[in-house]
Amino acid sequence: MDSNLKQYYDFVENGDKIYLPHFTLECVIFGYENKQLKVLLTKLVGIGWGVPSGYVKREESLTVAVNRILKERTALDNIFLKQFHTFGDSKHRIKPQEYESGIDVSMTKGTWLAERTLSIGYYALMDCSEADIKLDVFVEDYKWVDVNEIPKDLLLDHNEIIDYALMTLRNQIFHEPIGFELLPEKFTLPEIQTLYETILNKKFDRRNFPNKLLAQEIIVKLDEKRNIGQHRSPFLYKFHKENYENALSERTALVL
Repeated sequence: MDSNLKQYYDFVENGDKIYLPHFTLECVIFGYENKQLKVLLTKLVGIGWGVPSGYVKREESLTVAVNRILKERTALDNIFLKQFHTFGDSKHRIKPQEYESGIDVSMTKGTWLAERTLSIGYYALMDCSEADIKLDVFVEDYKWVDVNEIPKDLLLDHNEIIDYALMTLRNQIFHEPIGFELLPEKFTLPEIQTLYETILNKKFDRRNFPNKLLAQEIIVKLDEKRNIGQHRSPFLYKFHKENYENALSERTALVL
């Protein structure tokens, strides 16, 4: 028997001895690249596209489990993540007719995988270029997709999960270190403004936005410039970590 097939069958038959059945963690991974806010989608073998997810081991805490799932999929440690919602209204069942090809899943009927599943959603922030996405017996492909171009036919309720994660990200942008996590260490004023405009899907005044940043002293002007051609060399800035964290905790950071 093919080793991948054997691994899959073993998971179907014995997975509930290792993992808590009927309970998954769904991870909406946001990345920012080329002025686009993107979400990582993975394709389950023979099934379709959705967000990365996984089961919790019986002896794991939720925090340990979600960090393990993210590392297994992206090869990254210490990822910023936040729990945002529990999803349970949809009946998550494995149905053979939902599978297009690949592994025969008829044997899952009547197993622990065929029961209704509750899911806790997390959103994570990372640099797309730093992620080394891993494929395995369960995941055959991946892609980063602009949040405005998410396919409408994702698995189960994954469209709803992404929508809820994006709403949460927008609500928390002024009291979580979103900018710090998604921008490079050094950036220009237009770059930080574009990030916030992209996430919030709205435009800000080109003069007021940087003035508020500087007035709050949450960014620091550096004695460095970036040469971007045509006699344009804007100054670089970085976050003043202590002031930024204080403003976030007081929920006063970038109140626009």
